Amino acid sequence: MTGSRIGGPVRIVGAGLLGASIGHALVARGVDVILHDASRSHLQLAIDYGAGRAAAPGDAPELVIVAVPPDVTADVIAAELKAWPLATVTDVASVKSGIRAELEVAGADIARYIGSHPLAGRERGGAISARADIFIGRPWVVGEGDALRRRLVEDLVIDLGAIPVSMAANEHDASVALVSHVPQVVATLLARRLGDAPVAAVGLAGQGLRDSTRIAASNPELWVQILSANAAPIAQILREYRDDLDAMIGALDAPDAPGARRAMAELLAGGNAGVARIPGKHGQSNNFSQLVVIVNDRPGELARLLTEIGEAGVNLEDLRLEHSPRAQFGLAEIAVLPEREQALAAELEARGWKIAGEQA
Repeated sequence: MTGSRIGGPVRIVGAGLLGASIGHALVARGVDVILHDASRSHLQLAIDYGAGRAAAPGDAPELVIVAVPPDVTADVIAAELKAWPLATVTDVASVKSGIRAELEVAGADIARYIGSHPLAGRERGGAISARADIFIGRPWVVGEGDALRRRLVEDLVIDLGAIPVSMAANEHDASVALVSHVPQVVATLLARRLGDAPVAAVGLAGQGLRDSTRIAASNPELWVQILSANAAPIAQILREYRDDLDAMIGALDAPDAPGARRAMAELLAGGNAGVARIPGKHGQSNNFSQLVVIVNDRPGELARLLTEIGEAGVNLEDLRLEHSPRAQFGLAEIAVLPEREQALAAELEARGWKIAGEQA
């Protein structure tokens, strides 16, 4: 991959997962990337993996990207603005309003600051987990500020394969509270119920539980910082969530009471309506049909299934895999356009595949 909209050099402060991943993507495009980290070992590890080089005398970055923990982000931005008086400075913190307010109080030159936030990441952190492709197709919020400096940050976003989204700081914080921060809390509290669960019960876990708790493996120290920085909107959404929980508990406490089953049904239907609003591939509606195909646990079987779906002329909109450790097969849940479902099912059955739910 070569060619970049950014001339560089680009200075990245913070050589963790996001900082190093940005570095890898820019280096692949031929951009001169300067890395800095308060930890010399973290810095050297990111350099060893090829995410950029160490700072050198005479460096004059065009763009500075601050990728440090949220509780020190504002301080680092202020220092970088002072150190590089010609550079545009952005950050990748997941909360925006508080950072801007801190910079204003500190008297920083915020005319050169553009807040931003990539909606991307992994459960594992550090330079060793960094990947150049984690931003591809992901939204990347770009905040308010000078038009030319915003364009530079948008060029960065596009170079990394992400989708720039313009959003003011307050709107951003309210939005990520709903779609990122509250899901983290809910997944974590659900996973917490497993801590003392009987081994036999945990052994029954399927893909639904795995999907619901995957993000609960995230770093607690980092999430304490994120939740604290965006506390008000998160708390408000959790209060509304608590109201729904109370309604469901009330119905379950007396399931035969008048209206109890209707209350359950309406809560469940509300979940259906919410899921339907989540964008699918390329931001489209997520209204796809699902085929569940039984895949034998043999080398090459999944690859053969995907190849034969392509040979059938059907575009695979999404794929989810479920595999029980006690079974010698897996289930591939395939999402396709509704008008192609029956034709694909017939084609796969003709090729010897078993569709789950079909009669033998």
